[in-house]
Amino acid sequence: MLTKLVHQKNCKKNSLITDPYTGEIACGSCGSVFSERVIDSGVERSGYFSEEYQNNSRSGQKISLKMIDMGLSTIIESKDRDSTGKSLSVENRRMFYRLRMWDRNSRSSNAVKSFQKAFTLLDGISSKLALPESVTEHTAYLFRKIAAKKILTGRSTSGILCATIYIACRSTNIPRTLQDVADAGNIKKRDLQRTYRFLVKELQINPESYDPIEFVTRIATAANISEKTERLAFKILRISAKKNISTSKNPIGMAAAAVNLAVTINHEKISQVKISKVSGISSVTIRDRTKEIKERIGGEINGSNM
Repeated sequence: MLTKLVHQKNCKKNSLITDPYTGEIACGSCGSVFSERVIDSGVERSGYFSEEYQNNSRSGQKISLKMIDMGLSTIIESKDRDSTGKSLSVENRRMFYRLRMWDRNSRSSNAVKSFQKAFTLLDGISSKLALPESVTEHTAYLFRKIAAKKILTGRSTSGILCATIYIACRSTNIPRTLQDVADAGNIKKRDLQRTYRFLVKELQINPESYDPIEFVTRIATAANISEKTERLAFKILRISAKKNISTSKNPIGMAAAAVNLAVTINHEKISQVKISKVSGISSVTIRDRTKEIKERIGGEINGSNM
């Protein structure tokens, strides 16, 4: 058990009672209920019909951070009757009227509205970028953390969300560029960069830079480059990493330069302009990075062809 059961003052602490139906653990003397529940390790029972499945299933709806209420919604019926159909007393009617009012007011708060808009955008952007579920959940966690710091006021929800998605991709090593996220979120890259720097400072996190190898397959597929050349580009980047050539450099620029150098060595008819177009890196940057790689590790790649 991860937490300790808090007993009453005069409790003898003799025994614990487990309710197999609800999964609750309670003290046999004072009646204090343990905050954690027992995990049922029995056989999962299902049915052929929806009603049988709902009655026999041990699990309910999944808890997700990208849902406004995390999947734990509250439903208070408007009928002032109990489970047996009897009318509630006057005191209970007043109590449930206040509960409905508080529930309605909580759903219309500014924080809930921000979550509703942000998580709707999150689903759309995640589909465009083909992000896995883990990245989506991590993005929702970071966005809730940002909302708790109260720094959403006066800022664009879509801009904050796109920057949060980019941070989550960097943290989980999912190769998505700033331009990819900006295009999916329909915002300017310059605004995304500014918001990203602001959030990194506020959240006090330092996401690691991407590995250039992650972008080689993407460039090679878009430029119709052979597998032999692609493997050579991998080799060039691995040697460059050992020599610390790729340190503090744009990973996509390094990947494009490695692909360009591999194309030159294998004598493939792929122009530098085409590699520049599919990678989004200027031809000047690709030439400079290619020249630097040749000067520092040219002999280690393929001495006979260099």
